[in-house]
Amino acid sequence: MADSARAVLLLSGGLDSTTTLAVARAEGREVFALSFRYGQRHSHELGAAARIARAFGVARHVTLDIDLRAFGGSALTDDIPVPKDRSVDALGHGIPVTYVPARNTIFLSFALAWADVLGAREIFIGVNALDYSGYPDCRPEYIAAYERMANLATRGGVEGTAPVRIATPLIALKKADIIRLGASLGVDYALTTSCYDPDASGAACGRCDACQLRLRGFAEAGLRDPARYQS
Repeated sequence: MADSARAVLLLSGGLDSTTTLAVARAEGREVFALSFRYGQRHSHELGAAARIARAFGVARHVTLDIDLRAFGGSALTDDIPVPKDRSVDALGHGIPVTYVPARNTIFLSFALAWADVLGAREIFIGVNALDYSGYPDCRPEYIAAYERMANLATRGGVEGTAPVRIATPLIALKKADIIRLGASLGVDYALTTSCYDPDASGAACGRCDACQLRLRGFAEAGLRDPARYQS
């Protein structure tokens, strides 16, 4: 049976997915959070996701295992160095080696299956098309195409009992605006992690694309980034 209050949310443990969770909760959604152990370089983000899920009191938090190291092809799932100290211009051009092939398509497919079981009408994902690293599966046209496919592929969509919407509340926001939004909703960004290449303790490198975008966002928002950085 469809439940308009239920939503599945992709939770990475990062800044964007946590802000998206805050938005979903503020809109009165009963959130079912989904994270993935997909062979990524480190597990600190999964620890962060668990802490965030508890802090927001989600209905259920599931972490699934999918080992994308079998395919490789990304600095996050293969023996490829994570780019560091790239210029602002470089961050805005091309698809970087930290792109994990088809990752959002894979993740959304699992979320769609769970939504169909739950009768949930929404899947929240924290993609952003402005301050992002050039990933093709973060664009509005991709999300719109996936939503059309989703409603052709599920019982709820075909029968019309639970047509699904892919909710992307951050897609048109700059990183600074995302941070301001989260701060207004009481997000504790100390719970989150963004770094592609943290040290063994989880301290962020401060130099990878994700760290640079995060640091610039906090600076432009006029707020202090509470994340731990390597000295």
